[in-house]
Amino acid sequence: MPVYRLSHDLIFPPPALAEPDGLLAVGGDLSVKRLLLAYSMGIFPWYSDDSPILWWSPDPRLVLIPDELHVSRSLRQTIRKGLYRITFDSAFEQVIRGCAERHEDTKGATWLTEEMIEAYVRLHRAGFAHSAESWTEGGELAGGVYGVALGSVFFGESMFARRSDASKAAFVALVKRLRNEGCSMIDCQMTTRHLQRFGAREIPRERFLQLLQQGTRQPTRTGPWNWKADSA
Repeated sequence: MPVYRLSHDLIFPPPALAEPDGLLAVGGDLSVKRLLLAYSMGIFPWYSDDSPILWWSPDPRLVLIPDELHVSRSLRQTIRKGLYRITFDSAFEQVIRGCAERHEDTKGATWLTEEMIEAYVRLHRAGFAHSAESWTEGGELAGGVYGVALGSVFFGESMFARRSDASKAAFVALVKRLRNEGCSMIDCQMTTRHLQRFGAREIPRERFLQLLQQGTRQPTRTGPWNWKADSA
């Protein structure tokens, strides 16, 4: 199948037309409207500094149903110790930049380009992108996770840690809070063992798109998540 080149028109080809590796389209921009359209269709951007914007919709798709969250015994022990204070939407840009540092290779390249960072900060300011943060007792940002929320679906993007289990603690707190808020599905995008250990599982793209359509029919809670800080 061909890879579609996007124009200035706000449109994407159907996800079913993606290449076997999930690549669907190239080009376009990272405006708030285009990103929201992409996520609503099960499409996300992923590219590096030396390439144009690439848009993906893999099959199968890794998802985590909040009720299926699995927390290992060792992580439960860490959380019970209260080593980290958890907040939401209090340091979004710091979190995404922390994720960019985590994914930087020895040549200084990262898929979280400055263009991507700025785009998601705009999405955060528009009320659709959110973060969960882990803080030490001394007030140091130890780790975090960020993603995009539409309807009852949360699209997890990336996480980082500067201290042991800090990103995991933030992720667990986020999933539990999302579950309480009625989240129906967390999109984990690409399959990793790390996320599978939390209970994430692969489903066919067709099924993912059905669940996505159902979830995005629900109202989206925009604006900052002013949830009370917790400890983990």
